[in-house]
Amino acid sequence: MGDRKQARDAEFQSFFIGRWPRLLRTAFLLTGEQHAAEDLVQTTFEQVYVAWRRVASAKDPDTYVRRVMINAHARRHRRRLKEFLAPRSDSSLVPEQPDGDDRMAQADDRGALLTALAQLPRRQREAVVLRYWEDLSETQTADAMGCSVGAVKSNAAKGIATLAVLVDAPPGG
Repeated sequence: MGDRKQARDAEFQSFFIGRWPRLLRTAFLLTGEQHAAEDLVQTTFEQVYVAWRRVASAKDPDTYVRRVMINAHARRHRRRLKEFLAPRSDSSLVPEQPDGDDRMAQADDRGALLTALAQLPRRQREAVVLRYWEDLSETQTADAMGCSVGAVKSNAAKGIATLAVLVDAPPGG
Protein backbone atom coordinates (compact mmCIF):
# COMPACT_ATOMS: atom_id res chain seq x y z
CA MET A 1 0.00 0.00 0.00
CA GLY A 2 2.86 2.36 0.80
CA ASP A 3 4.44 1.76 -2.60
CA ARG A 4 1.21 2.66 -4.41
CA LYS A 5 0.86 5.85 -2.37
CA GLN A 6 4.46 6.78 -3.10
CA ALA A 7 3.92 6.13 -6.82
CA ARG A 8 0.73 8.27 -6.78
CA ASP A 9 2.53 11.02 -4.88
CA ALA A 10 5.42 10.95 -7.37
CA GLU A 11 2.97 11.10 -10.29
CA PHE A 12 1.14 14.02 -8.67
CA GLN A 13 4.42 15.81 -7.94
CA SER A 14 5.48 15.50 -11.56
CA PHE A 15 2.11 16.83 -12.72
CA PHE A 16 2.27 19.67 -10.19
CA ILE A 17 5.78 20.77 -11.22
CA GLY A 18 4.91 20.66 -14.91
CA ARG A 19 1.69 22.66 -14.59
CA TRP A 20 2.61 25.21 -11.90
CA PRO A 21 4.01 28.02 -14.15
CA ARG A 22 1.13 28.00 -16.62
CA LEU A 23 -1.55 27.77 -13.94
CA LEU A 24 0.15 30.54 -11.97
CA ARG A 25 0.07 32.79 -15.03
CA THR A 26 -3.61 32.03 -15.58
CA ALA A 27 -4.39 32.60 -11.90
CA PHE A 28 -2.49 35.90 -11.99
CA LEU A 29 -4.55 37.04 -14.95
CA LEU A 30 -7.75 36.00 -13.18
CA THR A 31 -6.94 37.62 -9.84
CA GLY A 32 -4.70 40.50 -10.90
CA GLU A 33 -2.43 40.00 -7.87
CA GLN A 34 0.58 37.74 -7.41
CA HIS A 35 -0.13 36.53 -3.86
CA ALA A 36 -3.79 35.86 -4.63
CA ALA A 37 -2.70 33.94 -7.74
CA GLU A 38 -0.31 31.79 -5.70
CA ASP A 39 -3.06 31.11 -3.14
CA LEU A 40 -5.50 30.20 -5.92
CA VAL A 41 -3.06 27.74 -7.52
CA GLN A 42 -2.23 26.21 -4.14
CA THR A 43 -5.92 25.81 -3.33
CA THR A 44 -6.45 24.25 -6.74
CA PHE A 45 -3.65 21.75 -6.26
CA GLU A 46 -4.86 20.88 -2.75
CA GLN A 47 -8.23 19.93 -4.23
CA VAL A 48 -6.58 18.10 -7.13
CA TYR A 49 -4.37 16.10 -4.76
CA VAL A 50 -7.38 14.91 -2.79
CA ALA A 51 -9.05 13.78 -6.04
CA TRP A 52 -5.81 12.68 -7.74
CA ARG A 53 -7.04 9.20 -8.75
CA ARG A 54 -9.99 10.76 -10.56
CA VAL A 55 -7.84 13.52 -12.09
CA ALA A 56 -5.09 11.16 -13.24
CA SER A 57 -7.61 8.86 -14.89
CA ALA A 58 -9.51 11.72 -16.55
CA LYS A 59 -9.44 11.95 -20.34
CA ASP A 60 -7.87 15.42 -20.08
CA PRO A 61 -6.41 16.17 -16.63
CA ASP A 62 -5.52 19.75 -17.64
CA THR A 63 -9.16 20.55 -18.36
CA TYR A 64 -10.17 19.02 -15.02
CA VAL A 65 -7.58 21.11 -13.14
CA ARG A 66 -8.51 24.30 -15.00
CA ARG A 67 -12.16 23.75 -14.05
CA VAL A 68 -11.18 23.26 -10.40
CA MET A 69 -9.25 26.55 -10.54
CA ILE A 70 -12.10 28.49 -12.17
CA ASN A 71 -14.53 27.15 -9.56
CA ALA A 72 -12.15 28.05 -6.72
CA HIS A 73 -11.73 31.54 -8.16
CA ALA A 74 -15.49 31.96 -8.50
CA ARG A 75 -16.00 30.92 -4.87
CA ARG A 76 -13.37 33.41 -3.69
CA HIS A 77 -14.78 36.13 -5.89
CA ARG A 78 -18.28 35.63 -4.56
CA ARG A 79 -16.96 36.09 -1.04
CA ARG A 80 -15.35 39.38 -1.94
CA LEU A 81 -17.40 42.47 -2.61
CA LYS A 82 -14.80 44.13 -4.79
CA GLU A 83 -12.49 43.15 -7.63
CA PHE A 84 -8.80 42.62 -7.03
CA LEU A 85 -6.69 45.52 -8.22
CA ALA A 86 -3.94 44.92 -10.73
CA PRO A 87 -0.45 45.11 -9.26
CA ARG A 88 1.75 48.07 -10.09
CA SER A 89 4.05 45.70 -11.92
CA ASP A 90 4.04 42.08 -12.97
CA SER A 91 7.80 41.73 -12.50
CA SER A 92 7.36 39.20 -9.70
CA LEU A 93 5.28 36.89 -11.92
CA VAL A 94 7.09 33.65 -12.67
CA PRO A 95 8.28 34.08 -16.24
CA GLU A 96 7.22 31.53 -18.80
CA GLN A 97 9.23 30.72 -21.90
CA PRO A 98 7.73 33.00 -24.56
CA ASP A 99 6.23 31.48 -27.65
CA GLY A 100 7.26 33.17 -30.86
CA ASP A 101 3.59 33.23 -31.88
CA ASP A 102 2.21 34.49 -28.53
CA ARG A 103 0.90 37.91 -29.57
CA MET A 104 -0.25 38.81 -26.08
CA ALA A 105 3.31 38.36 -24.79
CA GLN A 106 4.45 40.77 -27.49
CA ALA A 107 2.16 43.59 -26.31
CA ASP A 108 4.09 46.84 -25.92
CA ASP A 109 2.43 47.98 -22.76
CA ARG A 110 1.74 44.90 -20.67
CA GLY A 111 1.11 46.96 -17.54
CA ALA A 112 -1.72 48.88 -19.21
CA LEU A 113 -3.21 45.64 -20.46
CA LEU A 114 -3.07 44.02 -17.02
CA THR A 115 -4.61 47.08 -15.42
CA ALA A 116 -7.40 47.07 -18.00
CA LEU A 117 -7.90 43.33 -17.54
CA ALA A 118 -8.34 43.83 -13.79
CA GLN A 119 -11.20 46.26 -14.50
CA LEU A 120 -13.27 43.68 -16.38
CA PRO A 121 -16.14 41.95 -14.61
CA ARG A 122 -15.20 38.47 -13.38
CA ARG A 123 -16.98 36.46 -16.10
CA GLN A 124 -15.59 38.63 -18.91
CA ARG A 125 -12.11 38.34 -17.44
CA GLU A 126 -12.41 34.55 -17.19
CA ALA A 127 -13.62 34.29 -20.80
CA VAL A 128 -10.83 36.53 -22.13
CA VAL A 129 -8.10 34.81 -20.12
CA LEU A 130 -9.20 31.29 -21.04
CA ARG A 131 -9.90 32.03 -24.72
CA TYR A 132 -6.96 34.28 -25.55
CA TRP A 133 -4.22 33.62 -22.98
CA GLU A 134 -4.88 29.94 -22.53
CA ASP A 135 -5.92 29.57 -26.20
CA LEU A 136 -8.84 27.30 -25.36
CA SER A 137 -11.66 26.68 -27.81
CA GLU A 138 -15.07 28.18 -27.07
CA THR A 139 -16.28 24.72 -26.02
CA GLN A 140 -13.32 24.15 -23.68
CA THR A 141 -13.82 27.61 -22.19
CA ALA A 142 -17.54 26.95 -21.68
CA ASP A 143 -16.69 23.68 -19.92
CA ALA A 144 -14.13 25.41 -17.69
CA MET A 145 -16.52 28.25 -16.83
CA GLY A 146 -19.57 26.02 -16.45
CA CYS A 147 -21.65 27.96 -18.95
CA SER A 148 -22.87 27.81 -22.55
CA VAL A 149 -20.74 28.50 -25.62
CA GLY A 150 -22.99 31.50 -26.31
CA ALA A 151 -22.18 32.95 -22.89
CA VAL A 152 -18.46 32.50 -23.61
CA LYS A 153 -18.80 34.27 -26.97
CA SER A 154 -20.75 37.11 -25.40
CA ASN A 155 -18.44 37.56 -22.41
CA ALA A 156 -15.28 37.31 -24.54
CA ALA A 157 -16.58 39.82 -27.10
CA LYS A 158 -17.64 42.30 -24.43
CA GLY A 159 -14.35 41.82 -22.60
CA ILE A 160 -12.24 42.39 -25.70
CA ALA A 161 -14.28 45.48 -26.63
CA THR A 162 -13.86 46.89 -23.12
CA LEU A 163 -10.12 46.14 -23.13
CA ALA A 164 -9.73 47.96 -26.45
CA VAL A 165 -11.39 51.05 -24.98
CA LEU A 166 -9.49 50.89 -21.68
CA VAL A 167 -6.07 50.32 -23.24
CA ASP A 168 -6.56 53.16 -25.74
CA ALA A 169 -7.94 55.55 -23.07
CA PRO A 170 -5.55 58.23 -21.86
CA PRO A 171 -4.09 57.68 -18.35
CA GLY A 172 -6.40 58.83 -15.57
CA GLY A 173 -9.36 59.25 -17.78
